[in-house]
Parts: sequence; C-alpha cells; structure tokens
Amino acid sequence: MRRNKHSRRSAFTLMELLLVAGILALLAAFAIPRLFEQATEAKIKICKAAIGKNGPIAKALNSYKWDMGQFPDSDEGLEALFQRKEEVDNESYKGPYLEGAFEELKDPWSGAYEYRYPGEVHGEEGYDLWSRGPNKVDDGGKEGSDDIKNWIEK
Repeated sequence: MRRNKHSRRSAFTLMELLLVAGILALLAAFAIPRLFEQATEAKIKICKAAIGKNGPIAKALNSYKWDMGQFPDSDEGLEALFQRKEEVDNESYKGPYLEGAFEELKDPWSGAYEYRYPGEVHGEEGYDLWSRGPNKVDDGGKEGSDDIKNWIEK
C-alpha cells in the first residue's frame, strides 16, 4: 500500500479554534453594550412620545380639560382619565379619556408617570408630567436628572 504524501486531515487545530473564539468574543464585547444603549435610547423616545404635547396622555388631559374646564388636580392625578362616566358626578365628564386600567399606564421602565397640576414649571396654565427615567429615581423632574419631562430645561 502506498500512502499519498499530500493527504492531510481536514480539521481545525486547537490554535485556530481559539483564535476564532477570541475574535468572536472581541466582537461581542463591542456589539452587546451598543445594543443595550440603543434599547435605552428607544425607551426614552417612546416615553417622550407618550408625554409630549401630541402624545396620548397629553391628548387625554386636554380632552379632560375641554370637558371639565381644568386639568385634574394632583390629588386626582392621571387616574381621573380612566374613570367611567357613571363614577363621576358631573354631567360635563365625557370619559374615560384613556382605555384600559390606570394600573396599566406605565412608562417603558414599568414605573408610574408622575403628574402635578398646577405645575411647578407650567403653573396654572398647564401641568407637569414626567417619568422617573432609566434610573427609576424620582428627582421631581429637576434640571440635570435623567427624568423624561414634558418641559424643556432652560
């Protein structure tokens, strides 16, 4: 029997496999944090859209004001937007202004939206509405915090 001098095993060496694994780990180390960063940015945009002046919460609050003559006060809060007509002793009330249950109204980080009327920023003319943001700490919408707010810091 004759052996062919040029025949070799068709397999990868341990060194080649380790090199490929190292390259993949390096790529993952750069890609995964960027994916998490993009997810946080997307949640911030969703939150801004929800509380912005053309968002569903703002539209519901404006409809409430149109019917009732003013925004719900801080004690009534956003829960006033979910009350059924039978629950409110006022003929002007045409709600509910938001569908679902009040408990379902959560920001993208599963926290409650914060609401204040009259607003400290908007005064008697408007309301302050904000989310605690990614760190989930209520900074009261203070300047420099990561809270997402319905006002622009000056």
